[in-house]
Amino acid sequence: MKTLTRVDLSDILHGCAILGTGGGGELDEGFYYIDKALAEGKTFKLVSVDDVPQGKKICTPYMLGALSPMTPEEEQQYTRLPKSSSSSIMTAFRRLEKYTGDEFYGTICCELGGSNTAISFYVAAMANGYIIDADVAGRAVPEITHSTYYFNNIPAAPIVTANEFGECFICENVIDDLRAENVVRALSMISRNDIAAIDHAMPIEQVKDAVIKGTISKSLEIGKAYRLAKENNQDIADAIASHGGGYVAFRGSIAKYQFKTQDGFTLGDIFIDGTGQHLNDRYHIEVKNENLVSRLNGVVDVTIPDLICCLDMDSNSPITNPNVSYGVNVAVIVLPAPKEFVTEKGLQAFGPAYVGIDAPYQAAVERHFLQATHFENHD
Repeated sequence: MKTLTRVDLSDILHGCAILGTGGGGELDEGFYYIDKALAEGKTFKLVSVDDVPQGKKICTPYMLGALSPMTPEEEQQYTRLPKSSSSSIMTAFRRLEKYTGDEFYGTICCELGGSNTAISFYVAAMANGYIIDADVAGRAVPEITHSTYYFNNIPAAPIVTANEFGECFICENVIDDLRAENVVRALSMISRNDIAAIDHAMPIEQVKDAVIKGTISKSLEIGKAYRLAKENNQDIADAIASHGGGYVAFRGSIAKYQFKTQDGFTLGDIFIDGTGQHLNDRYHIEVKNENLVSRLNGVVDVTIPDLICCLDMDSNSPITNPNVSYGVNVAVIVLPAPKEFVTEKGLQAFGPAYVGIDAPYQAAVERHFLQATHFENHD
């Protein structure tokens, strides 16, 4: 067991924001929850999946919704609703405790992201429990079905949800995660596109082999590499690519972007005009909450489940959607997909077909290094 310091927590959240591929929530919100718990004297204790005693109950807390803000007209319908004095995630957790009668040993993150990881940490800390060193995506993902829980046929229900107005919804008898996605997404859409949910409340032995182990430690290491590169005035893109086993795919400045909210998701496109060795090239990233597919000069370059991570090289910070600005210098890093996502089930749920590409998945990192070796041999 490791007690995480404030520096550790900062490194983890920055690592998660990078690995979140544009999704997973805002760092500012993540730090709000971390600092709120620390101010109340709570501690963040990280434990390996394999060290959780058999029979102990865990759960997976998260926020679900769109990333883009609502219009004033859309906000109008919520003005008459009173805001709850407690956070929606703790409202959901306390309701889960009452509903199940269980005491929870700790939490497992649904994904890696600036706020969704912190939300899970916050629940563990406030409940005096443990953060399990694992998640079910190894990155941030748009839907509940994009998880190793789903790949292993572990149902989410009962699901307890709560919104900022204190409204709670308990979802029982939900047949699978595909249906859970539809149900929770619909509840989010009537809750200002933002709802807290907790699912997969069960003994550790039912999920320990259906999670991606060690991802919080991995985020800590990525975040540390990022921090040290900044402190030493090194190129953060090169440092992260090297540490994450990936490569820098493109560098340029943002020339155009567009985002909209549709069906509870933030959909968008980011166009980057190349600079330096990429001069006269254009990179296009398609977004559905996360960066899902990229094209170089109109030709598909990288697809999910590989990670397409964008960095603001002017401010030396990870870019989260839809927070982009014209003219900002960016670096696009590609990191390898978690091995659990390149299985047949994983690619069926979260592969090229999900983004409308009728072609088999190609591991971008593997292709890149094969090409680099080929060129070196020819030289």
